[in-house]
Amino acid sequence: MWQRNQTSLADFILEGLFDDSLTHLFLFSLTMMLFLIAVSGNSLTILLIYVDPHLHRPMYFLLSHLSLMDLIYVSTTIPKMAINYLSGKKSISFVGCATQHFLYLSVGGAECLLLAFMSYDRYVAICRPLHYSVLMNRKVGLMMAAMSWSGATVNSLIHTAILMHFPFCGLRKIHHFYCELPAVLKLVCGDITIYESIVYISSIINLLLPILLVSTSYALILYNVIQMRSAGSKRNAFATCSSHLMVVSLWFGACIFSYMRPRSQHTPLQDKVGSVFYSIITPTLNPLIYTLRNKDVATALRRVMKRDVSTH
Repeated sequence: MWQRNQTSLADFILEGLFDDSLTHLFLFSLTMMLFLIAVSGNSLTILLIYVDPHLHRPMYFLLSHLSLMDLIYVSTTIPKMAINYLSGKKSISFVGCATQHFLYLSVGGAECLLLAFMSYDRYVAICRPLHYSVLMNRKVGLMMAAMSWSGATVNSLIHTAILMHFPFCGLRKIHHFYCELPAVLKLVCGDITIYESIVYISSIINLLLPILLVSTSYALILYNVIQMRSAGSKRNAFATCSSHLMVVSLWFGACIFSYMRPRSQHTPLQDKVGSVFYSIITPTLNPLIYTLRNKDVATALRRVMKRDVSTH
């Protein structure tokens, strides 16, 4: 599948995010703090949903998969960046680059689909609460999670196989902090016009269709919220919807910025800034927005803490 000669299997060079200046040292420390928050928050979310029977519902089942995706995402990109920065090395092997590309693209695609399914879950819960147990049962939740993972994995496998099959020219220096598709494409020798069209079509399917479902779901939710008579219910619903939409907008906005522009319009700085949003900021915000502000999860956390205190 991949070219097996010595040239094609040579290491790549990752430019990274930071240099040795004091400003960049501070930004690196900030990034690592966000990384630890993302890992801790998403791990805690998965643990709480797993151990507390009160959270064994489709909404939280999907939320646990979102946290798992965010956990894999930050673990795929940030540790390698940190190791290279601290060691002074910038290389990543051919297999390491292919693996990193496959994992981040799989998890990123799965998150796009899952966010769409989660918006549908919220629509059913708010707009059709009497039918929730029928429209969103355990079987439907399992099917949604399976579709998110399997669809994105197949898509990522195809793109990784095609991308890493191309011949690469020059110093093989990737102007990025991980092996992201647009940055690696710039190293390819030869005509990739057809493949760029494939990437664009794939982006439409994986980004715009979920965005359409998310937009429709939240538009219907907001319409129903406006019809509510209780001012308190309106405030709670608006607060929840606005925070969810903020995270969704950051995620999809950054993805569209990175994947739906022609290669000629990409610059290394723009690619890095866009990637920072969905590889660091969004995985950090998701546990805060979806979990810590949720009363059921907060109650579950108190129950687990009381249980631990009582056992000691």
